[in-house]
Amino acid sequence: MKAARRAPASAGIMMYRRSGSRLEVLLVHPGGPYWRRKDEGAWSIPKGEMDGEEDAVAVARREFAEETGVVLDQPFESLGEIRQRAGKRVIAFAVEGDLDVHAIRSNMFEIEWPPRSGKMQAFPEIDRAEWFDLAAAHAKILEGQRPLLDRLAELVGHQGGAYERSL
Repeated sequence: MKAARRAPASAGIMMYRRSGSRLEVLLVHPGGPYWRRKDEGAWSIPKGEMDGEEDAVAVARREFAEETGVVLDQPFESLGEIRQRAGKRVIAFAVEGDLDVHAIRSNMFEIEWPPRSGKMQAFPEIDRAEWFDLAAAHAKILEGQRPLLDRLAELVGHQGGAYERSL
């Protein structure tokens, strides 16, 4: 009997900061030509693929560093696991912090572009990062990652938070 194949998994970090009474989260926009003109519903937490039995915290730290150029060493709080639309599992962690989004340096990847041209081009894994309050983040983040915003608001005891969108 074949063992059931588990859906691919990623691990990532939702960095947050307090700005007065507002709670803001750091989201990243994927780089490359496919995402160039997509905005609402296209942003994500910095995250990346787990390889086999890798430790989710270690993967989340590595991927945050690769996508932002910032190494985190402080402890994280678990936001649990969510499933994105295609079935991919995302294990997420929260960490309070602050960073200059203009200083972010992402790693690069190569793809054939334009398609079937035979030319390889390099693109940044993320092309930008921004701080968003929870209501704006709800519109920007991938639909499958939206529950992470609610979990973060609950974790840090933020009143209103993501629920402001329904007012």
